[in-house]
Amino acid sequence: MQHKPVIIGVAGGTGSGKTTVARALVDAFQGQSVVMIEQDAYYKDQSEMTMEERYKTNYDHPFAFDNDLLIEHIQQLQQHQAIEKPVYDYAAHTRSSETILIEPVDVVIVEGILALEDARLRDLMDIKVFVDTDADVRILRRMQRDLNERGRSIDSVVAQYTNVVRPMHLQFCEPTKRYADIIVPEGGENFVAIDLLVTKIRWVLTERNRA
Repeated sequence: MQHKPVIIGVAGGTGSGKTTVARALVDAFQGQSVVMIEQDAYYKDQSEMTMEERYKTNYDHPFAFDNDLLIEHIQQLQQHQAIEKPVYDYAAHTRSSETILIEPVDVVIVEGILALEDARLRDLMDIKVFVDTDADVRILRRMQRDLNERGRSIDSVVAQYTNVVRPMHLQFCEPTKRYADIIVPEGGENFVAIDLLVTKIRWVLTERNRA
């Protein structure tokens, strides 16, 4: 009898270190079948929109995500079916024609700023994690990333953070902390919390294999 995969949600604000935590969990299960599914891959297809309309997309709002497809894919993985994970083209501001084949696995890590926002998504998760990092640290990390990796100016990063990222975080991301089973302060630097998470996931896997 095949057992359902363990589904772990990892949420937290931009620059919180949630991706670092999720990758640390993936690394901890090398040799076992584990996959990270980024919620960002499930931004809605905007191919029917003009480029001007696409530029106005608020990527920090729940409406930006195609959670219906994400939920469908997680349910398929639970039923041991392969999925075609979408690829988002950030330059074109829409979904790429490419997909990535994901085979059934033992552990699925769903990572994203709003991974815990949708109740339907939360209901599929065995373990819900919120990575909680001070706002001043998060804005500095985001600024460093956007300047170095995305060719943005300081003014544009500050304007976007002030006008969109911060208010969306306070309205939609921060409140999801209440749904978390585990809150990880300081993100990827918190090795004790990551070790505890790994131990818990191993325990769940062992219990399922025994059933």
